[in-house]
Amino acid sequence: MEPSDADVIAASLAEPAAFGAIFDRHASTILRYFGRRVEPAAAEGLLGEVFRIAFEQRASFDPSRASARPWLYGIAANLVGRHRRSERRRLHAMARLAARQPTDQNDVVGEQAAGSLDAAEAWSRLAGTVDALPAVEREALLLFAWENLSYDDIADALGVPVGTVRSRLNRARRRLREHDSSKRTQTSRTDLTEADTDDR
Repeated sequence: MEPSDADVIAASLAEPAAFGAIFDRHASTILRYFGRRVEPAAAEGLLGEVFRIAFEQRASFDPSRASARPWLYGIAANLVGRHRRSERRRLHAMARLAARQPTDQNDVVGEQAAGSLDAAEAWSRLAGTVDALPAVEREALLLFAWENLSYDDIADALGVPVGTVRSRLNRARRRLREHDSSKRTQTSRTDLTEADTDDR
């Protein structure tokens, strides 16, 4: 049976080279996380920084936690916080990529083209809304939605109680719903105005 992350980290206190197994197990996951949060050029450097910090702080790892993944996410989230501008650029770059979906009639036609434009516009609005969330809410939301962490794992990663995670996610979802509702209301008003103009 393969030793748990906690066992590996405990062993690495006496035999530092053993810590390499933690990198082997989790590096690809943390790199994907950085790929969604910062510029690609920065991702690998930050990955190295995560494992450097984890190695230096391994004595403080809670041995009751079988998996080191939430702990590593917590370190990674702190590093992303220092690269806030990069994250903002990344969110908007993803929105631009969505907006570049093909709309030429040779690629998509009719409703497909309209659907592609609607999806791109929706993603662009969503990226802006997520970017505008308070940092603590945005971090909890992205760990939940992008990284598929459980509430317990998010709490472990961020060093907060599970109730705080629930509260942050609820607030973030409410802000997203309110933003979406506001956009739909504005769109409806625009449609009514255009219809009134057409009637004239």
